[in-house]
Amino acid sequence: MGWIMTATTPLPTLSSRKRTFAENLTLAKARGQQVVALSKVGADKPLEVQLPLWAEVCRGVPNSVLRSALFGVVRRGPRSFQQRVQKASVEGVKIIHTGPQLDQADLDVWEPALQLARTGGLGCRIQFTASQFLKSIGRGNGKSQHEWLKGAFARLASSVVEIKDAHRAYFGPILHHGGRDDETGRYVIEMNPKIIELYGLDGWSSVEFGQRMALKKRPLAQWLHGYYSSHAKPFPVKVETLHRLCGSQNASFKGFKQDLKSALEKLQEVTNWRWKINDSDLVHLSKVPTASQSRYLLKCGRQIK
Repeated sequence: MGWIMTATTPLPTLSSRKRTFAENLTLAKARGQQVVALSKVGADKPLEVQLPLWAEVCRGVPNSVLRSALFGVVRRGPRSFQQRVQKASVEGVKIIHTGPQLDQADLDVWEPALQLARTGGLGCRIQFTASQFLKSIGRGNGKSQHEWLKGAFARLASSVVEIKDAHRAYFGPILHHGGRDDETGRYVIEMNPKIIELYGLDGWSSVEFGQRMALKKRPLAQWLHGYYSSHAKPFPVKVETLHRLCGSQNASFKGFKQDLKSALEKLQEVTNWRWKINDSDLVHLSKVPTASQSRYLLKCGRQIK
């Protein structure tokens, strides 16, 4: 037993005297208090963080993600592994990615994961079955789709990002971690609570998920939908700028412009957003802002048409 010596504590002498019942009781209480204190310090309770509330038909996504090539327009086939690659993004946003290249289909998985985390809280265990999840993103329930979902979650969990958007910054995995039971098809995943740093009051946008699903298998149209969803009143933007930001692998400017027109036509069909490309290759798009975007425009003094 260790002794604490102070100016008022006499030096103890060694003795074979047994402690009294009262002394033993006092010592037991003291030890019990120490155990309780240590258990409180060492408790591994997950940090629960609430994402912003958005409409049930929408998915809340950080603007930095929607305005970059992190989930790019990627051709089908083998994925490259990226080692601290800086992804194309709008001015004021910097994204460095390490991990397998991500595409719009991976974003189809990440957005519902955010939706589940919004309900349960970031840092909480989120449970679901593969069949339920696949159905929610409009995919079949066959073996190939289950294998694809395994790959998508693996890509998200192995992707580490460093994202800086003005004063907001986050570094860490896109998906914290997870596990699954291959017999029952049940998954358990967690989202890193620190990802809340990318949201704030004005760092995210609502994306209508039904519209996004209507654009499935049209990755450029899906990317454009996310990009323009993050703007209350879009400014004209050059075709070459969109080419860079979306991460298109079409090396031909003429070829990309044709792809862009086709994607914009599909986007208009689904959303009723209007667009045109002028002789200077500037893309003009008009849309009705959401309620929150309307409030933002009024606050900024910009006219709502």
